[in-house]
Amino acid sequence: MKPIAIFRHAPTEGAGYFSEFLDQRKIPWQLIRIDAGDAVPSSASAYSGLVFMGGPMSVNDRLPWIPKIEALIRDAVAKDIPLLGHCLGGQLISKALGGVVSLNPVKEIGWGEVQVSDNDIARNWFGDIKIFEAFHWHGETFSLPQGATHLLSSAYCINQAYAIGKHLAMQCHIEMTAEMIVTWCAVGADEVAANRNSPGVQPVGEMQQQMMGKLPRMNSVATQLYGRWIKNLSI
Repeated sequence: MKPIAIFRHAPTEGAGYFSEFLDQRKIPWQLIRIDAGDAVPSSASAYSGLVFMGGPMSVNDRLPWIPKIEALIRDAVAKDIPLLGHCLGGQLISKALGGVVSLNPVKEIGWGEVQVSDNDIARNWFGDIKIFEAFHWHGETFSLPQGATHLLSSAYCINQAYAIGKHLAMQCHIEMTAEMIVTWCAVGADEVAANRNSPGVQPVGEMQQQMMGKLPRMNSVATQLYGRWIKNLSI
């Protein structure tokens, strides 16, 4: 089986729980460290799927690798190779496929409830899951590209996830581990403090206090979504 390519855009925003999910199922994967200068492949053909993680940058920044990633995303769609995006990754997929990424009404940082849309495609992805607590860390949001079906929303961000066939793009972070949350709280403490009056921002202490109670449930949601996504991997 060809490996899954996982794109890391910042050192602290790795594959997290997703890599654990793949390792448990002995599914091969390759980490492409954009933050460390790894080259963006010119073709998606060597991979069974492409997965894009988060990052503090904007897809609208003039970074040399962003147009290359967008071209790779379009190549994967043309070749029917599944895409999976987390936060920045979901925004990259949206922009590459004709959507728009713009400022969200408020920053959304910390634990927050998301609701599953009432449509057949959402039920196909989420099964019996109707609502759950996801982890958030974003100030921008994506529009839905042509042909996309809305999957998730939250109180502060309407477009939390969408699907286009076998492709899944999310604004929220279902890939989190306890270690990642602790690291993000340390690295992003100033950002949280600067936005402490925002209704969508949770204090770092609360994030960490709540994580052990909320992570198992979010991991089970991630298992459901990742399990659905891998069914369409290219062999």
